[in-house]
Amino acid sequence: MTERTEHPAGADRPAPAEPRPLFERRTWPRGFADRLTSPLPGLRPFARALRHGALRPPATALREASALPYRPAPLPAPDARTVALTWAGHASWVVGIGGLTVLTDPVWSRRILGTPPRLTPVGVAWEDLPPIDAVLISHNHYDHLDAPTLRRLPRDTALFVPAGLGAWCRRRGFHRTTELDWWEAVELPAPDGAVRLDFVPAHHWSKRTLTDTCRTLWGGWLLTDPAGRRVYFAGDTGYGHWFAEIGARFPGIDVALLPIGAYDPPWLLRAVHTDPEEAVRACRDVGAARMAPMHWATFALSAEPPLEPLTRVRAAWRDAGRRPEDLWDLPVGGSRILTGTSGD
Repeated sequence: MTERTEHPAGADRPAPAEPRPLFERRTWPRGFADRLTSPLPGLRPFARALRHGALRPPATALREASALPYRPAPLPAPDARTVALTWAGHASWVVGIGGLTVLTDPVWSRRILGTPPRLTPVGVAWEDLPPIDAVLISHNHYDHLDAPTLRRLPRDTALFVPAGLGAWCRRRGFHRTTELDWWEAVELPAPDGAVRLDFVPAHHWSKRTLTDTCRTLWGGWLLTDPAGRRVYFAGDTGYGHWFAEIGARFPGIDVALLPIGAYDPPWLLRAVHTDPEEAVRACRDVGAARMAPMHWATFALSAEPPLEPLTRVRAAWRDAGRRPEDLWDLPVGGSRILTGTSGD
């Protein structure tokens, strides 16, 4: 029996938001610092981490990178009756849902600002992608919002971004851009109905330049296909109360795409990045039947050895009593397919 978290039903559960119009222009507050779960670390912790060499794995640990799971394979054939998930690396997924192709946080660049080159190549060649119906962005950090990758897309691609980030997209020519606040939703027309996109909270922050800290929002996405199958893409997040709230509002999540890397040193990163054990707890909190780990094996963003997140998440999953087949620990380039109805 699949483990699920039980939540109150009926009047205690907030009603889903009415879908907002696609591509509307909106006015936002100057910043979203009031949404922070924890205070951001100041310069002193970063200086401490730099002084102790705690921002990257030691050279000896980086030798593990050659053993990281990387097995690219052809994308699943399009099928409106299933949901197909392909991990391209880091937080980049190719999601086939409702007959549409959706990208999450697409980063096809070899390197990002301030970070060594990728540990593994991208798991899906750009030329092998089908036409992209929508792109979902979780927040504006460089390992999630990659301008060189977005420049490869047609400018009429539909972008769905957090509140405040629309102007950045429109300056780059993307005129079909939709910004959402937490708990807001839109619907994308699909061959057999509509794919619903709900923007949900995360324990994180935003920054792209020296002067724009928390000027734009951050969060995750809940994708629901016409058959009611649900995929939760957490984006980038620490552990906290939002997971249980998401599970209460959206019962029956079929698979949760959760980050498991970039957690060491914990005194610097714990507030904004889940470690593997916290990710397993988050999967329980949202009531998801399955978990697909992400945000590891791609960029050396922190000090843990490259293979450690996978070892720890497998142990945590086993210790939580979850079924081994419900941990979709994909290699970079790997795919899994959801069939049947929601909750199967």
